[in-house]
This record gives sequence, C-alpha cells and structure tokens, in this order.
Amino acid sequence: MAEPAAGVLGTPGERRAPVVPAGVDALREQGLGVLVERGAGRGARYADEEYAAHGARPASRDEVLAADLVLCVTRPPAADLARLGPGQTLIGLLRPTEDPEPLREAADAGATLVALEGVPRTLSRAQTMDALSSQASVAGYKAVIEAARAYDGYLPLLMTAAGVARPARVLVLGAGVAGLQAIATAHRLGAVVTGYDVRPEAREEIASVGASVLEADGLDAGGQGGYARALTEDERAAQRAVLAEAAAGFDIVICAALVPTGPPPLLLTAEAVDRMRPGAVVVDLACGPRGGNAAPAVPGTEVRTPRGVAVIGAGDLAATVPRAASEAYSRNITALAAHLLDGGRVAVDLEDEIQAGVVAAHGGRAHHPALTGPDAPSAHGAATAAGPGEDHGSP
Repeated sequence: MAEPAAGVLGTPGERRAPVVPAGVDALREQGLGVLVERGAGRGARYADEEYAAHGARPASRDEVLAADLVLCVTRPPAADLARLGPGQTLIGLLRPTEDPEPLREAADAGATLVALEGVPRTLSRAQTMDALSSQASVAGYKAVIEAARAYDGYLPLLMTAAGVARPARVLVLGAGVAGLQAIATAHRLGAVVTGYDVRPEAREEIASVGASVLEADGLDAGGQGGYARALTEDERAAQRAVLAEAAAGFDIVICAALVPTGPPPLLLTAEAVDRMRPGAVVVDLACGPRGGNAAPAVPGTEVRTPRGVAVIGAGDLAATVPRAASEAYSRNITALAAHLLDGGRVAVDLEDEIQAGVVAAHGGRAHHPALTGPDAPSAHGAATAAGPGEDHGSP
C-alpha cells in the first residue's frame, strides 16, 4: 500500500500558511509523506526550500488536492472543493455556516470535512487544537497596534519638555481570547484600559490583565461553554444605551464580541460612535459579511465618520500577522491531524468528543447542522461544531 500523503494547500489571498516548515516534522512522525503547494508559505515568508529541508516535497496545486489529507487555513474555492472525493479528508477553518452549499457538495461526493471551528474549547485535551483561540489572540494583539496607528495621540503617559501627555483611554468590549489579549497589550503599552463583558465570570479575567471593569447593572448573561446567553431585546437596548454613554469618554474602543452562531451583536450604534470625540478610534474585530459590533464598520476598510472618528473593520486581523499566526495555526492543525490519524490514515470516531465537534462530514453524510440542509436533522448533536469563525468573546 502506498504511503498516505498530506498536502499543504495555499488559499488565494491568504498570507498565513497552514503548516510551517517545522510542522512538516509532526506530520511525518504520523507516517505521512508531505506535499506542499509551491508558494503556500510565501505570505508568511517561508520558502519552498525550507519545507524541503524538513522532508516535504514542493508540488503543484493539482497534486496537493489529490492527497489523502489536505490541510488549509481558510476554506478553498468552490472549484477546489468540487475535486475532493472518497478517501480524502480536508482540515481547516471551513466556516460551515457561511455559504454551506460547496461544502455540502463535497460531503455528498464522499470527502471527509473537518472544521477547526468545532474544537470543543472547554475541553483541556483539545486546547492544543484550538485554532479559534490562537488566531483570536493574534487578532487581539494586532487590534491594539492598528488602533495606535490610527490614533492621534500617545498610548502611554509621557513626560516631555513641553509638558505631560496623558495616556489614552481604551475600552475593550468583549473579554474572550481576543479581548483579553487586546486589554493586556494596551495595558503593556501604557494606556488606561477598561474592559466590558456581560458574563460575570469574565470580569475577574478583565481585572487579572490590568484593566478596570465597566459595570452594567442588571446585565448578567452567563451561558454555557464560556459563551454568553442570548440577550432579550430589552436587554440589548439597555446594553447599547450603557455602551453609548461609556464610549463617549474613551479615545479608543476595541470591539471583540462574537457568538457561537448567528451574526455578531451590535454594541455601538452609529449614534454612539458619533458621540465619541473627533480623532477617536474604533476597531471592530467582529466586522464581517454578517455585520459587526459597530454599526459604521465596513469589512477590511478604515472609514472616518463626519465628526472624524476612525472606524476600522478588522475581522481578519490575524492574517496581517502571518508569521506568528502561521506558527500557532500550524501547531493547532498538526495536533488535530495527529488526533484523527491511526497509522497514517484518518480514522473517524464520532463517539470521541473532539471528533464529534470537528467532523462536519464523513462517508457521504453531513454531520454539521449547516450542511445537513434546512429540513434534515443533524447526524449528531455536537453543538460545539457551530462556531462562526474566530471567537473573540461574548458580551
């Protein structure tokens, strides 16, 4: 029997690499030959020769798409998905809840689809596989750097010959992985930081990384799995009123709130942003095709409101730090691959809690609710498989 092969696939427009050169060693230890699409690491400054030095073979995209195990960062184009079939497994951040039809067709063709979004995040043995958290941490760090770039003042307190420059006041909405990293980074840079989250358990975490806690009386929304429960319409209105009043007193607001399913919650209305001082900055990490936390935010764009507030739609910040993000993601995806493999071959076991969360399709049958169709029941009830993308917290 031929040696099973893992293929490392690039994604058009994606700077992160699914596997870094050192990650090839981990795949080979699992009994896999490794093919790397030529140029797949270029965006993160990894040359084909570096992969070859670790025993991988540079290959064409066609060769990689024919591998037994195909590893990617974000979902490949529909034309590539259509080429997958029985005996092949695709692992990556596949976004099953967004435009599921191409994935559904690949599932019908017999491909096994493994979505890293579904890693059970509260399971300790799955932490090395948690790509949402690793990428959210990178995004939280970069959000502060982006805010500092756009801000018209200093972040720290500075004593100068011309006088004292006060530190920036920073508000972070959402104390998930990205929010906590943003708080810690802003604090290290000398800003005066306040954090907000409706989950009671998150408030201790906010304080632990050097921030004050913005309190909102009566808005406690602890839920299951580390996420907040859904707020009622009255609670959402009350939350927006509290945040509109609070945001007006800050120089920088970083929005970092996503929920497991559905669009991100609207936290700052256009009116709330308009109340901020001219020159203030809003960075919306939740901004994407399904909306964001700040109403004026536009995905991938920095806009200025009529009063001069900079609003940055930054839903894909991890990709702008490709080297660090690739190193973390490579560890996540190779750890998950090792969990799925037995003798170099993928061995699906939906009784396993991790696999129940990540296996979106197998053996010609869809398992993720988004792929089973509007009228079909889920093949298994893994609620943790319904993540929308990077989770940044849940206010």
